[in-house]
Amino acid sequence: MLATVMFVDVVDATRKASELGDHRWRDLLVAFQGLVREHVTRFRGREIDSAGDGLLATFDGPARAVRAAAAVGADVRRLGLNVRAGLHTGECEVIGAKLGGVAVHIGARIAALAEAGEVLVSSTVRDLVAGSGLRFADRGLHALKGVPGNWHIFAVETN
Repeated sequence: MLATVMFVDVVDATRKASELGDHRWRDLLVAFQGLVREHVTRFRGREIDSAGDGLLATFDGPARAVRAAAAVGADVRRLGLNVRAGLHTGECEVIGAKLGGVAVHIGARIAALAEAGEVLVSSTVRDLVAGSGLRFADRGLHALKGVPGNWHIFAVETN
């Protein structure tokens, strides 16, 4: 299936968990996941998987995915957290209730490049949302671990 994948994870989660202790960290993580799920639902996405401090969701529209990621990034600050997000649109393999395939790996690798508070997208996403009013800053070409070639990456510019 063709989908836009969105990876979101908490920046410096291990340090934060160590500072807060297991019980307080769990409570914060539950609040974080609830907030992300609210935005995924609001922008008509679908949660695919969550593990620890990260979440994978898909969207059938790349502009909605970008807006969801940007909303999550802005909203989690009230919890005292920073997130990074990565998005890519491509063909995904449906494996039961989960997704796989190269497009999913690309989305994860793009997320790994992001700094705290940053939403990064592939050139595929940027090209697909032309005319949406979304703005991007060029982050150059990057090698993505395990993925052939260089990938042009863009950062979402927020107001």
